[in-house]
Parts: sequence; structure tokens; C-alpha cells
Amino acid sequence: MSKRNPFLVVHGGAWAIPDDVVAAHENGVRNAMRAGWSVLARGGTALEAVEAAVVVMEEDDTFDAGRGSFLTRDGRVQMDALIMDGKTLRAGGVGCVERVRSAITLSRKILSESPHVYFVGEGAERFAVEHGIELIDNKELVIDREIERLKAAQIKAKAGEPDTTFAGPESGCDTVGAVALDEEGNIAAATSTGGTLNKAPGRVGDSSLIGCGCYADNESAAVSCTGWGEPIMKLVLAKWTADRCASGTPAAQAVKDAIGTLEKRLNGHGGLILLNAKGDWGIAHNTPKMAWAVRTVDKEQFGIQR
Repeated sequence: MSKRNPFLVVHGGAWAIPDDVVAAHENGVRNAMRAGWSVLARGGTALEAVEAAVVVMEEDDTFDAGRGSFLTRDGRVQMDALIMDGKTLRAGGVGCVERVRSAITLSRKILSESPHVYFVGEGAERFAVEHGIELIDNKELVIDREIERLKAAQIKAKAGEPDTTFAGPESGCDTVGAVALDEEGNIAAATSTGGTLNKAPGRVGDSSLIGCGCYADNESAAVSCTGWGEPIMKLVLAKWTADRCASGTPAAQAVKDAIGTLEKRLNGHGGLILLNAKGDWGIAHNTPKMAWAVRTVDKEQFGIQR
């Protein structure tokens, strides 16, 4: 079998990204793209590449993943993530983890070393310790910007002002993700998030649920979503979009149809990226902006799509 040209697509969230942080988002997705591409360029797997790309964004406090994530209403970071291998359909996911630096690295460990797919909270952290992943104090993930943002949101709520935390194109959503195709022709997807601002402790969104915010199957497509999680979950949007590809819809049209359905059926807002095993890809969103990056053997592109 001949080698395929590798391909990588990265996203860093879809919302009304303020002008003063556009450069930080562009730099973040560019750095993630380059980390993932370095894996593919040396013959690494799509699974390794999406993990590498997402880890970079988890470590960059620009994004709502890892350090710098949105805070729960009680001021803590709780992270969700999923990674999925399109060749084997194996997946690993975590929900509501508080004491690891990288939720996607823990998810990858689950994929590789557990017969289970999904761990949450204390059980996920126990699995981490048992498999050599160091636990940290949750305070290491909390930054001043998010403390102030939480205070402002709670003051607004107490004053009876409309809560746009969970809905609308203006609401913040810097969930991160990546999809990749490697030289063996296999695809993979990864998504990681700190969830939504001022969320109830224990809330899990779409990002870590198979078929909702993340999905990969060599026979259809790899997809990573970002946005208001509850409507995305109700539509099982990542799998819905991958199935459109499997039925013959071009990638660019499949993602456009997905976002159209999200808005029409549930007034949902967000974005998604898609890549199939043929190298056909697409990106779509119904928010003012979306951070993205693409790398192939021929080109490197990154920026903020409007």
C-alpha cells in the first residue's frame, strides 16, 4: 500500500473572539499545528499527532482547556476530553477531572491501556496515578483572568441580567481540538475543554462524549466540535456529520449542513472541523469568529475565520 500525504486540522474555539486576543489565538493554533505536524512529518500516527496538537493548547492559557480553563461556579477547573482512533474505533475519555495537567494525555492513556472507554472524577484521577501520571493541585490550573471573569458572571446573574453563558454566538467557547490523517491512511480526532463559565460542578458537556463533540472512523471521518455543548449533545453532532461524509456528502458541505441543523433545530452555536481518510476536509461555524489552522505537505495556514 502506498503512503498517503498526511493532513492536520486544528481548532481553538468558536465565538466572538475579542480583537485584543485574536493574535494570541492565532499563535496558539499555529503552535498546536506545528506540534502535530512534527509528529506526522516523521511518520507518526494520526493519534499521536492530535494528542500533541491538543496538549500544546491545553498548556496555553489562551484557551478553555487545561490551565486557564473557565471556572465552575465554586471556582474550580473541571476538564473533559476525548481522543479516538479511526482505524480501531478505540477511544479514551475523561469527565470532570481536576488534578491533571493534560486531560487529553490521560484520555490517550485510557485508550491505550484500559478495556474501558470513559472515566470520571476521582476514578479518572486514580487511573492516572496507577498509570504514572502525576496529580497536581487544582489551583495550578486557575488563573487570575478566570477568577475575575467568574466574579463578573456571578454579579451579572445576581443582578438578574440575562445569562448568555451557555448560549448565543457571543458566549465564550475556547474548547480545542484536532483531526489528522497519517501516511498509513488512518484518521484520528481529539477534543479537550474546561467546559462553560460558571457551570454547575459535575456538569459534562459534549467534548468528551463519543459522537457528540468528537468522533473518528476511517470509514467516515474524524470530527472535533466546539460550542454550546447541550445542543451539540442532543444532535450527536460529530457522528451526524461523519455519517453525512460516509453517505457521499463532500466535507465542506457536511460541516455546513451540520451547523445549519444545529442552529435550525436547537438554536445552537459553535463550530466544527472535519477530515476524512481521502484528505477531504471542512470547517464551519455560526459564531462571529473561529480559530483554526491547517497543515499539509504543500501549505501551512492559520488564523481567525470570520
